Amino acid sequence: MSKRIPVTILSGFLGSGKTTIIRKILQEGNNKLAVMINEFGNVGIDGDLIRTCGMCPEEEIEGRLVELNNGCLCCTVQDDFLPVMESLLSQKYLLDGILIETSGLALPEPLIQALEWPEIRSKVVINGLVTIVDGEAYSKGSPVSDLSLIEEQRANDDNLDHITSINELFTDQLKYADLVLVSKSDKISSNCFNNINKLLLQKVRKNTPILPMGIEDIPSSIILGIGNTQLSMTTESNLISNQEHLHEHKHLQVSSGCIRLDINLNRSLLESRLPKLSKKYNILRLKGRLWLKDKELPLQVQMVGPRINFWFERAPRNSWRPEDSGIELVVLSLDSMATEKIEQELMEVALD
Repeated sequence: MSKRIPVTILSGFLGSGKTTIIRKILQEGNNKLAVMINEFGNVGIDGDLIRTCGMCPEEEIEGRLVELNNGCLCCTVQDDFLPVMESLLSQKYLLDGILIETSGLALPEPLIQALEWPEIRSKVVINGLVTIVDGEAYSKGSPVSDLSLIEEQRANDDNLDHITSINELFTDQLKYADLVLVSKSDKISSNCFNNINKLLLQKVRKNTPILPMGIEDIPSSIILGIGNTQLSMTTESNLISNQEHLHEHKHLQVSSGCIRLDINLNRSLLESRLPKLSKKYNILRLKGRLWLKDKELPLQVQMVGPRINFWFERAPRNSWRPEDSGIELVVLSLDSMATEKIEQELMEVALD
Protein backbone atom coordinates (compact mmCIF):
# COMPACT_ATOMS: atom_id res chain seq x y z
CA MET A 1 0.00 0.00 0.00
CA SER A 2 1.47 3.36 -1.08
CA LYS A 3 1.88 6.13 1.46
CA ARG A 4 -0.50 9.05 1.34
CA ILE A 5 1.06 12.40 0.48
CA PRO A 6 0.34 15.15 3.05
CA VAL A 7 -1.19 18.27 1.45
CA THR A 8 -0.90 21.58 3.29
CA ILE A 9 -2.95 24.58 2.14
CA LEU A 10 -1.70 28.07 3.01
CA SER A 11 -4.44 30.66 2.98
CA GLY A 12 -4.15 34.39 3.53
CA PHE A 13 -4.35 37.71 1.76
CA LEU A 14 -1.72 39.26 -0.47
CA GLY A 15 1.13 40.53 1.72
CA SER A 16 0.40 38.32 4.72
CA GLY A 17 3.66 36.41 4.26
CA LYS A 18 2.69 33.11 2.62
CA THR A 19 5.58 33.09 0.13
CA THR A 20 8.13 34.04 2.79
CA ILE A 21 6.96 31.13 4.94
CA ILE A 22 7.18 28.69 2.02
CA ARG A 23 10.70 29.86 1.18
CA LYS A 24 11.80 29.29 4.76
CA ILE A 25 10.32 25.78 4.80
CA LEU A 26 12.00 24.89 1.50
CA GLN A 27 15.35 26.32 2.55
CA GLU A 28 15.39 24.12 5.62
CA GLY A 29 15.52 21.24 3.13
CA ASN A 30 14.23 18.57 5.49
CA ASN A 31 11.47 17.39 3.17
CA LYS A 32 11.05 16.77 -0.56
CA LEU A 33 8.12 19.03 -1.35
CA ALA A 34 6.16 20.15 -4.38
CA VAL A 35 4.69 23.66 -4.38
CA MET A 36 1.56 24.94 -6.12
CA ILE A 37 1.26 28.75 -6.30
CA ASN A 38 -1.96 30.62 -7.15
CA GLU A 39 -1.08 34.27 -6.54
CA PHE A 40 -1.91 35.59 -10.00
CA GLY A 41 -1.06 39.19 -10.82
CA ASN A 42 2.31 38.83 -9.09
CA VAL A 43 2.66 35.12 -9.76
CA GLY A 44 5.92 35.61 -11.67
CA ILE A 45 7.47 37.31 -8.65
CA ASP A 46 6.29 34.62 -6.24
CA GLY A 47 7.40 31.87 -8.59
CA ASP A 48 10.86 33.40 -8.94
CA LEU A 49 11.19 33.75 -5.15
CA ILE A 50 10.41 30.05 -4.74
CA ARG A 51 12.47 28.94 -7.73
CA THR A 52 15.62 30.68 -6.50
CA CYS A 53 15.49 29.52 -2.88
CA GLY A 54 17.24 26.21 -3.58
CA MET A 55 14.17 24.04 -3.04
CA CYS A 56 15.52 21.17 -5.15
CA PRO A 57 17.98 20.28 -7.94
CA GLU A 58 17.53 22.37 -11.08
CA GLU A 59 16.33 19.41 -13.11
CA GLU A 60 13.42 18.83 -10.68
CA ILE A 61 12.11 22.41 -10.58
CA GLU A 62 9.63 22.05 -13.43
CA GLY A 63 8.14 18.94 -11.87
CA ARG A 64 7.89 20.30 -8.33
CA LEU A 65 6.95 23.98 -8.76
CA VAL A 66 3.61 24.73 -10.41
CA GLU A 67 2.33 28.26 -11.04
CA LEU A 68 -1.39 28.62 -11.73
CA ASN A 69 -2.32 32.03 -13.09
CA ASN A 70 -5.70 31.35 -14.70
CA GLY A 71 -7.55 33.00 -11.83
CA CYS A 72 -8.72 32.21 -8.32
CA LEU A 73 -8.00 28.52 -7.70
CA CYS A 74 -11.33 27.73 -6.04
CA CYS A 75 -13.08 28.87 -9.25
CA THR A 76 -10.90 26.71 -11.52
CA VAL A 77 -10.79 23.52 -9.44
CA GLN A 78 -11.77 21.16 -12.24
CA ASP A 79 -9.72 22.85 -14.97
CA ASP A 80 -6.54 23.58 -13.01
CA PHE A 81 -6.36 22.13 -9.53
CA LEU A 82 -7.33 18.50 -10.10
CA PRO A 83 -5.18 17.93 -13.24
CA VAL A 84 -2.15 19.44 -11.48
CA MET A 85 -2.71 17.32 -8.36
CA GLU A 86 -3.00 14.17 -10.46
CA SER A 87 0.23 15.08 -12.25
CA LEU A 88 2.13 15.71 -8.99
CA LEU A 89 0.90 12.45 -7.50
CA SER A 90 1.95 10.43 -10.53
CA GLN A 91 5.41 11.94 -11.03
CA LYS A 92 8.64 10.03 -10.54
CA TYR A 93 9.79 12.10 -7.55
CA LEU A 94 8.91 10.53 -4.20
CA LEU A 95 7.32 13.52 -2.47
CA ASP A 96 7.10 14.02 1.28
CA GLY A 97 4.36 16.58 0.84
CA ILE A 98 2.63 19.20 -1.31
CA LEU A 99 2.29 22.88 -0.35
CA ILE A 100 -0.51 24.92 -1.91
CA GLU A 101 -0.32 28.72 -1.71
CA THR A 102 -3.77 30.04 -2.57
CA SER A 103 -4.78 33.43 -3.81
CA GLY A 104 -6.17 35.65 -1.06
CA LEU A 105 -9.46 35.60 -2.97
CA ALA A 106 -9.79 31.81 -2.80
CA LEU A 107 -12.54 30.20 -0.76
CA PRO A 108 -11.06 27.27 1.21
CA GLU A 109 -14.05 24.93 1.08
CA PRO A 110 -13.92 24.04 -2.66
CA LEU A 111 -10.22 23.09 -2.35
CA ILE A 112 -10.86 20.90 0.69
CA GLN A 113 -13.75 19.24 -1.15
CA ALA A 114 -11.55 18.72 -4.23
CA LEU A 115 -9.05 16.75 -2.14
CA GLU A 116 -11.89 14.32 -1.42
CA TRP A 117 -12.52 13.61 -5.11
CA PRO A 118 -12.24 9.89 -5.99
CA GLU A 119 -9.30 10.50 -8.34
CA ILE A 120 -7.00 11.67 -5.54
CA ARG A 121 -8.57 11.04 -2.11
CA SER A 122 -6.85 7.68 -1.55
CA LYS A 123 -3.46 9.18 -2.43
CA VAL A 124 -3.43 12.23 -0.14
CA VAL A 125 -4.18 13.31 3.41
CA ILE A 126 -5.09 16.86 4.34
CA ASN A 127 -2.16 17.87 6.51
CA GLY A 128 -3.92 21.08 7.48
CA LEU A 129 -5.25 24.38 6.25
CA VAL A 130 -3.02 27.09 7.68
CA THR A 131 -4.36 30.64 7.58
CA ILE A 132 -1.83 33.47 7.75
CA VAL A 133 -3.15 36.70 9.29
CA ASP A 134 -1.20 39.91 8.79
CA GLY A 135 -0.95 41.04 12.41
CA GLU A 136 0.36 44.50 11.54
CA ALA A 137 -2.51 45.19 9.12
CA TYR A 138 -5.16 43.68 11.39
CA SER A 139 -3.98 45.82 14.31
CA LYS A 140 -4.93 48.81 12.15
CA GLY A 141 -8.44 47.50 11.53
CA SER A 142 -8.16 45.57 8.25
CA PRO A 143 -7.12 41.99 7.38
CA VAL A 144 -5.25 43.31 4.32
CA SER A 145 -2.37 45.76 4.18
CA ASP A 146 -3.31 47.26 0.81
CA LEU A 147 -6.96 46.97 -0.21
CA SER A 148 -6.30 48.48 -3.64
CA LEU A 149 -4.05 45.55 -4.59
CA ILE A 150 -6.76 43.07 -3.60
CA GLU A 151 -9.36 44.94 -5.64
CA GLU A 152 -6.97 45.04 -8.60
CA GLN A 153 -6.49 41.29 -8.25
CA ARG A 154 -10.26 40.79 -8.18
CA ALA A 155 -10.78 42.99 -11.27
CA ASN A 156 -8.14 41.10 -13.26
CA ASP A 157 -9.65 37.66 -12.59
CA ASP A 158 -11.94 36.80 -15.51
CA ASN A 159 -12.74 33.41 -13.99
CA LEU A 160 -13.87 34.70 -10.59
CA ASP A 161 -17.39 33.34 -10.06
CA HIS A 162 -17.99 34.49 -6.48
CA ILE A 163 -18.46 38.10 -5.44
CA THR A 164 -17.41 37.97 -1.81
CA SER A 165 -16.43 40.88 0.39
CA ILE A 166 -13.00 41.03 2.02
CA ASN A 167 -14.50 40.50 5.46
CA GLU A 168 -16.48 37.47 4.27
CA LEU A 169 -13.36 35.99 2.64
CA PHE A 170 -11.42 36.56 5.84
CA THR A 171 -14.15 34.90 7.91
CA ASP A 172 -14.13 31.89 5.57
CA GLN A 173 -10.33 31.57 5.74
CA LEU A 174 -10.55 31.44 9.53
CA LYS A 175 -13.63 29.20 9.66
CA TYR A 176 -11.84 26.38 7.83
CA ALA A 177 -8.39 26.93 9.37
CA ASP A 178 -6.75 24.13 11.34
CA LEU A 179 -3.99 26.49 12.45
CA VAL A 180 -3.79 30.31 12.46
CA LEU A 181 -0.46 32.14 12.36
CA VAL A 182 -0.44 35.86 13.14
CA SER A 183 2.50 37.06 11.07
CA LYS A 184 4.54 40.23 11.69
CA SER A 185 3.60 39.97 15.36
CA ASP A 186 7.04 41.33 16.22
CA LYS A 187 5.82 44.67 14.85
CA ILE A 188 2.83 45.09 17.16
CA SER A 189 2.44 45.58 20.90
CA SER A 190 1.36 42.95 23.40
CA ASN A 191 -1.99 44.67 23.85
CA CYS A 192 -2.56 44.72 20.09
CA PHE A 193 -1.85 41.02 19.81
CA ASN A 194 -4.16 40.21 22.73
CA ASN A 195 -6.96 42.20 21.07
CA ILE A 196 -6.34 40.43 17.75
CA ASN A 197 -6.40 37.06 19.49
CA LYS A 198 -9.80 37.83 21.06
CA LEU A 199 -11.24 38.79 17.66
CA LEU A 200 -9.86 35.70 15.95
CA LEU A 201 -11.20 33.38 18.65
CA GLN A 202 -14.71 34.48 17.66
CA LYS A 203 -14.12 33.34 14.06
CA VAL A 204 -12.17 30.07 14.31
CA ARG A 205 -13.41 26.58 15.15
CA LYS A 206 -13.06 25.30 18.69
CA ASN A 207 -9.52 24.13 19.60
CA THR A 208 -7.89 25.90 16.63
CA PRO A 209 -4.41 27.10 17.70
CA ILE A 210 -3.65 30.80 17.14
CA LEU A 211 0.07 31.52 17.27
CA PRO A 212 1.98 34.83 17.11
CA MET A 213 4.96 34.64 14.82
CA GLY A 214 7.63 36.93 13.44
CA ILE A 215 7.57 36.44 9.66
CA GLU A 216 11.02 34.81 9.58
CA ASP A 217 10.60 32.69 12.70
CA ILE A 218 8.15 29.96 11.84
CA PRO A 219 9.44 26.39 12.26
CA SER A 220 8.35 24.01 9.52
CA SER A 221 7.47 21.43 12.19
CA ILE A 222 4.42 23.53 13.12
CA ILE A 223 3.16 23.84 9.54
CA LEU A 224 4.13 20.47 8.08
CA GLY A 225 4.01 18.24 11.13
CA ILE A 226 6.70 16.56 13.16
CA GLY A 227 9.79 15.46 11.26
CA ASN A 228 9.44 13.60 7.99
CA THR A 229 6.68 11.23 6.92
CA GLN A 230 8.13 8.51 9.16
CA LEU A 231 8.14 8.81 12.93
CA SER A 232 11.54 9.64 14.34
CA MET A 233 13.27 7.45 16.91
CA THR A 234 14.61 10.54 18.67
CA THR A 235 12.78 13.12 20.75
CA GLU A 236 13.28 16.75 19.80
CA SER A 237 12.57 19.28 22.50
CA ASN A 238 12.66 22.98 23.24
CA LEU A 239 12.24 24.20 19.68
CA ILE A 240 12.31 27.97 20.01
CA SER A 241 10.15 29.52 17.30
CA ASN A 242 10.82 33.21 17.93
CA GLN A 243 13.90 35.37 18.23
CA GLU A 244 14.86 37.37 21.33
CA HIS A 245 13.63 40.66 19.92
CA LEU A 246 9.99 39.59 20.09
CA HIS A 247 7.73 40.77 22.87
CA GLU A 248 7.67 38.59 25.96
CA HIS A 249 4.21 37.14 25.28
CA LYS A 250 5.36 35.96 21.86
CA HIS A 251 8.17 33.72 23.05
CA LEU A 252 6.85 30.29 22.11
CA GLN A 253 8.66 27.28 23.47
CA VAL A 254 7.47 24.37 21.36
CA SER A 255 8.32 20.90 22.66
CA SER A 256 7.94 17.50 21.05
CA GLY A 257 7.97 14.05 22.55
CA CYS A 258 7.29 10.43 21.67
CA ILE A 259 4.81 8.00 23.24
CA ARG A 260 5.04 4.21 22.77
CA LEU A 261 2.63 2.02 24.71
CA ASP A 262 1.71 -1.66 24.51
CA ILE A 263 -1.95 -1.06 25.34
CA ASN A 264 -5.32 -1.83 23.78
CA LEU A 265 -7.18 1.22 22.44
CA ASN A 266 -9.89 1.45 19.82
CA ARG A 267 -10.37 4.05 17.13
CA SER A 268 -13.61 5.54 18.46
CA LEU A 269 -12.10 6.07 21.89
CA LEU A 270 -9.06 7.78 20.42
CA GLU A 271 -11.20 9.90 18.08
CA SER A 272 -13.27 11.22 20.99
CA ARG A 273 -10.30 11.62 23.34
CA LEU A 274 -7.79 13.47 21.17
CA PRO A 275 -9.74 16.75 20.76
CA LYS A 276 -10.07 16.99 24.55
CA LEU A 277 -6.36 16.34 25.02
CA SER A 278 -5.59 18.91 22.31
CA LYS A 279 -7.32 21.69 24.21
CA LYS A 280 -6.11 20.54 27.62
CA TYR A 281 -2.40 20.33 26.73
CA ASN A 282 -2.02 22.95 23.97
CA ILE A 283 -1.28 20.39 21.25
CA LEU A 284 -0.28 21.96 17.93
CA ARG A 285 0.22 18.73 16.00
CA LEU A 286 0.11 15.03 16.67
CA LYS A 287 0.89 12.06 14.44
CA GLY A 288 1.43 8.37 14.88
CA ARG A 289 0.07 4.84 14.52
CA LEU A 290 -2.52 2.82 16.37
CA TRP A 291 -1.93 -0.94 16.20
CA LEU A 292 -5.28 -2.71 16.57
CA LYS A 293 -5.89 -6.32 17.49
CA ASP A 294 -6.54 -8.58 14.47
CA LYS A 295 -5.55 -5.85 11.98
CA GLU A 296 -2.57 -6.44 9.71
CA LEU A 297 -2.00 -2.75 8.97
CA PRO A 298 -1.70 -0.01 11.60
CA LEU A 299 -4.15 2.88 11.68
CA GLN A 300 -2.33 6.10 10.85
CA VAL A 301 -3.30 9.00 13.11
CA GLN A 302 -2.76 12.67 12.31
CA MET A 303 -4.17 15.74 14.03
CA VAL A 304 -3.68 19.47 13.59
CA GLY A 305 -5.95 21.80 15.54
CA PRO A 306 -9.47 20.36 15.39
CA ARG A 307 -8.81 18.22 12.28
CA ILE A 308 -8.20 14.49 12.78
CA ASN A 309 -7.35 12.05 9.99
CA PHE A 310 -7.29 8.24 10.21
CA TRP A 311 -6.34 5.73 7.51
CA PHE A 312 -4.77 2.29 7.29
CA GLU A 313 -1.26 2.19 5.84
CA ARG A 314 1.68 -0.19 6.05
CA ALA A 315 4.45 0.84 8.45
CA PRO A 316 8.13 0.81 7.43
CA ARG A 317 10.02 -2.35 8.31
CA ASN A 318 12.23 -0.66 10.91
CA SER A 319 9.35 1.03 12.73
CA TRP A 320 8.39 0.28 16.32
CA ARG A 321 5.72 -2.41 16.74
CA PRO A 322 3.92 -3.64 19.85
CA GLU A 323 3.73 -7.33 20.64
CA ASP A 324 -0.06 -7.33 20.20
CA SER A 325 -1.76 -3.94 20.15
CA GLY A 326 -0.43 -0.53 20.99
CA ILE A 327 0.05 3.08 20.06
CA GLU A 328 2.96 5.25 18.93
CA LEU A 329 2.52 9.02 18.88
CA VAL A 330 4.72 12.05 18.39
CA VAL A 331 3.32 15.18 20.01
CA LEU A 332 4.14 18.82 19.27
CA SER A 333 2.84 21.10 22.01
CA LEU A 334 3.26 24.38 23.86
CA ASP A 335 3.10 22.42 27.12
CA SER A 336 6.53 20.98 27.95
CA MET A 337 4.89 18.20 30.00
CA ALA A 338 2.22 17.32 27.41
CA THR A 339 3.80 14.05 26.28
CA GLU A 340 4.01 12.63 29.80
CA LYS A 341 0.49 13.78 30.69
CA ILE A 342 -1.05 12.33 27.51
CA GLU A 343 0.77 9.04 28.02
CA GLN A 344 -0.68 8.78 31.52
CA GLU A 345 -4.21 9.55 30.35
CA LEU A 346 -4.03 6.99 27.54
CA MET A 347 -2.89 4.33 29.98
CA GLU A 348 -5.83 5.14 32.25
CA VAL A 349 -8.41 4.73 29.45
CA ALA A 350 -6.83 1.64 27.87
CA LEU A 351 -9.19 -1.29 27.30
CA ASP A 352 -8.81 -4.47 29.32
